[in-house]
Amino acid sequence: MKFSFPKYKLIIALLVLPFCVIAQTDKNSVSGNKNTEKTRILFVVDCSHNMNEKWQSDTKIKITQVLLSNIIDSLAGYDNVECALRVFGNEKEYTSADCDDTHLLVPFYRLNGDNIKAKLKTLIPKGTSAVAKSLEKSAEDFPKDKLSRNIVVMIVDNIDKCDGDINQISAAMQKSGKYIKPFIIGISKGMKKNYDACGTYYEAKGEIDFSKALNTIVKQALHNTTVQVNLLNNKQEITETDIPLMFYDNESGQLRYSFVHTFNSSGQSDTLQIDPLIKYDVVAMTIPPVEKKNVSFEAGEHSVVNLSTPQGTLYIKYVNNSKTYSPKIYPVAVKKVANNEIINVQPLNSKTKYIAGTYNLEVMTLPRLIIDSVEVSQSSVTTIEVPETGVARIEKQKSDIIGSIFVVKNGKTQWIKDIEEGNLKENIDLLPGEYLIAAKSKSSLRSADTVTQEFKIESNKTTNISLVVKTK
Repeated sequence: MKFSFPKYKLIIALLVLPFCVIAQTDKNSVSGNKNTEKTRILFVVDCSHNMNEKWQSDTKIKITQVLLSNIIDSLAGYDNVECALRVFGNEKEYTSADCDDTHLLVPFYRLNGDNIKAKLKTLIPKGTSAVAKSLEKSAEDFPKDKLSRNIVVMIVDNIDKCDGDINQISAAMQKSGKYIKPFIIGISKGMKKNYDACGTYYEAKGEIDFSKALNTIVKQALHNTTVQVNLLNNKQEITETDIPLMFYDNESGQLRYSFVHTFNSSGQSDTLQIDPLIKYDVVAMTIPPVEKKNVSFEAGEHSVVNLSTPQGTLYIKYVNNSKTYSPKIYPVAVKKVANNEIINVQPLNSKTKYIAGTYNLEVMTLPRLIIDSVEVSQSSVTTIEVPETGVARIEKQKSDIIGSIFVVKNGKTQWIKDIEEGNLKENIDLLPGEYLIAAKSKSSLRSADTVTQEFKIESNKTTNISLVVKTK
């Protein structure tokens, strides 16, 4: 079949010309882009018997062949773009209702445009509309390459006739990261409700709409868009910076981009380039993280995302750092007040930034030191002082002595730890305070042989405890 298209030659030329101009402009700009990510576009074409219908200047299949062939020509010069062709309904008659009549006619590889156009010319509409099955099969058409953008463009003339759940299939494929949310061009009226949840749907009421839809889709596929992420303080001023930013695919959860926020030479948030085909969860990796979900961007338009990230500094230190004593650097669990969830473990004698707010602290000393409702204010330093520990040096009469150490507060005891069995000497770091040991010989058969010994711990000092117990 030769593409002479006599009576609609002029209208098709007018439809394709704007795309050729846009594509050439896009190609020039993309070539200057250092993005090496490969874009793969799978065209899934309806070849069911309905495509024989007359539609404005010719049949639907012939108009599809011409428009798609010209787009394939326009994409041929892109080094980082590959195309493929899947068709359904092209082999079996529709009376057989063969829902497996879907085929990858041309797989992905470089410079396959002539092959795709040749296969398009041979298409004769015959079969049924196996739309959902074709979308499901299309996931297998893409090479396994984590560095590629996989895009499906479906051209359909009917709803699925095989009882497939196209919305469920699309959602599952997106979630698994097989491909980005599909594009569907409907060249019959009234199908929007059937395809709108499946992907981005375009209703082509005529050839011009069809051409515009293809142009729009391919423009988005070829171009990244620009975005600035502003990190705001409590006064909505853009003051925060040097914070890692993560862009996650909202559907699959996969990490798509990671940046460290920077101010440019003009003192503004630096401009980032991202793929506009994906909806993102944008996360500022503060402590705790600040997130904005389901953010979408328009291709070719500059966007701004504002995140409220007022930060203050929490400085946790010992009350007095002894020059002759090197205290242990205990970890400190920093927790949310609402649910006591640990958001960070900060070492003692260190400074860390947090989102302005109130936090609970748990210093991992013996015993645990709990400090509730610590207020971290924007652009300021909150200092928390922790007393240095002292040492309880326990010497045992016998190695079989067993027992436990308790802290005494307001006349009540709280278990701290068991003493180690089998050792005659043991050093235990404890916070300053009042303590007691309850111990006995393991060989003793009388509870009354338990010995209770009180002692006091002071910072940077060693307290000696001698345990003498009764034996049998």
